[in-house]
Amino acid sequence: MTTQINNAAKFAFFYLLSLVALIALAMSTGMVIFQIINKNIIDAINQYSSNYSPGALKYAISALVISAPIYYLTMRQIFKNLATGALTKDSGVRRWLTYFILLVTSVVMISWLIATLNSFLGGELSLKFILKAMTAILIAAAIFTFYFYEIKREEVPGKADKIILAYCYGSLAIVLIVFVASLFFVESPTQTRNRKLDNAILDKFERLDGAIQTYYQDKGVLPDDLVALLADYSYLTNDDLKDPAINMAFDYKIISQNNYQLCSNFRMSNKDKNIEENTYYQERWPHDTGYQCLKQTARTVSEVKVKPVVPAP
Repeated sequence: MTTQINNAAKFAFFYLLSLVALIALAMSTGMVIFQIINKNIIDAINQYSSNYSPGALKYAISALVISAPIYYLTMRQIFKNLATGALTKDSGVRRWLTYFILLVTSVVMISWLIATLNSFLGGELSLKFILKAMTAILIAAAIFTFYFYEIKREEVPGKADKIILAYCYGSLAIVLIVFVASLFFVESPTQTRNRKLDNAILDKFERLDGAIQTYYQDKGVLPDDLVALLADYSYLTNDDLKDPAINMAFDYKIISQNNYQLCSNFRMSNKDKNIEENTYYQERWPHDTGYQCLKQTARTVSEVKVKPVVPAP
């Protein structure tokens, strides 16, 4: 009796773990495909669900790498116990948890399809909708047909079931293809780090530009150098005047009465809208790779124009 209870707990653990891994695997596979679609089919309408997101792609790849081995190893243990008879085909644990897996995955996939349809009704391109809908439907169909076959088959033979093997190897091949394809679209960790370091420079440029603008409005002239700002603005420190990675001071060049440049070495260009996530910096501080001087204009208070409020008709 104790052995049966222990076995039931063990098999319940395997099924529930496989459920968690299955959801992560299905969602991450779909997310990778969705991001590849978003990157290759550009939509003029700038809506969140249609935009390519490097962060979403990286998260999906991470989930795929972790969930796939867990799912396939867990299912291997389940089918191994079915083949040896340690887990019977009529076991309550097997039947209840298989149907529970079908219920949970149904809710997840239905929600996914609803979100995809909602994006289409919100103006997403028809081609994008068709490809994403097909992706969601095919993933859902693979999961449902596999588990329906697995729970309905009359016998669990001692040797491996050919249909089960076909599902397992076929789905594994698809997962590997999706993973390999994702590597052609995702930035490497080094590129991501370089981009974040460049954005850290632009963070400091933002603070320096704000101080320079205030200095110009207060005194009517540009500061002679960046160090002059430290005495008047306590929120600035010496660290704000340097590249955070190599501690090299930024260059500051006055080019006219109210025009100036902030200069630094950038590791990557931020002009590719399919890669850069910080669109504000793309528009405010566009730069190429290498040593770049970014021009800015200081304005007096009277020159700062406030956008007029247009009354509703």
